[in-house]
Amino acid sequence: MPKHGKRYRALLEKVDPTRIYTIDEAARLVKELATAKFDETVEVHAKLGIDPRKSDQNVRGTVSLPHGLGKQVRVLAIAKGEKIKEAEEAGADYVGGEEIIQKILDGWMDFDAVVATPDVMGAVGSKLGRILGPRGLLPNPKAGTVGFNIGEIIKEIKAGRIEFRNDKTGAIHAPVGKVSFPPEKIADNIRAFIRALEASKPEAAKGTFLRSVYVTSTMGPSIRINPHS
Repeated sequence: MPKHGKRYRALLEKVDPTRIYTIDEAARLVKELATAKFDETVEVHAKLGIDPRKSDQNVRGTVSLPHGLGKQVRVLAIAKGEKIKEAEEAGADYVGGEEIIQKILDGWMDFDAVVATPDVMGAVGSKLGRILGPRGLLPNPKAGTVGFNIGEIIKEIKAGRIEFRNDKTGAIHAPVGKVSFPPEKIADNIRAFIRALEASKPEAAKGTFLRSVYVTSTMGPSIRINPHS
């Protein structure tokens, strides 16, 4: 198991492992612990009380963070007809139909999110499922990335809407901003994410849903928080 470096060990000493911090405390501390030479991302990691092997207990949803993610999200819109113009006017970085599907098949992947209209999903799913699916980029109605209101979808993603889903261990990992944000904005985004996460609790999941929740920066140590603080 690799050992942490001197910098990380020094940061770790600033976190009390016996404490469960409030969200406001964690928002201030995560900024103090971010010492990398770039604007680190603030992340939330939560262990859920679900059985990920059971389909009726899987968690998936979206949330619009009140202060966004602090980065430009490159949105690809796949559509046809008048919806191409609507996507362009809404601010999509790349827009197209069959020709852009072929471009992806040829290896192009310079985008962060993909949205589509329902009338092109047959081609998108059959041709791009194996490429976009494993990367979490395949448009999906449950994730709010498929719809004829494609302009509205694009604007929400550009404004800071994120998608979340549990992994095979029953955990959730999501970005909630940048360490350059004021602590108040970091705390607001964390609370918005936790509210959305709780609202997505499956009916089949019993007992404590949020078993443990941690906040961390890209290169910093994790801070355990009370999600209801």
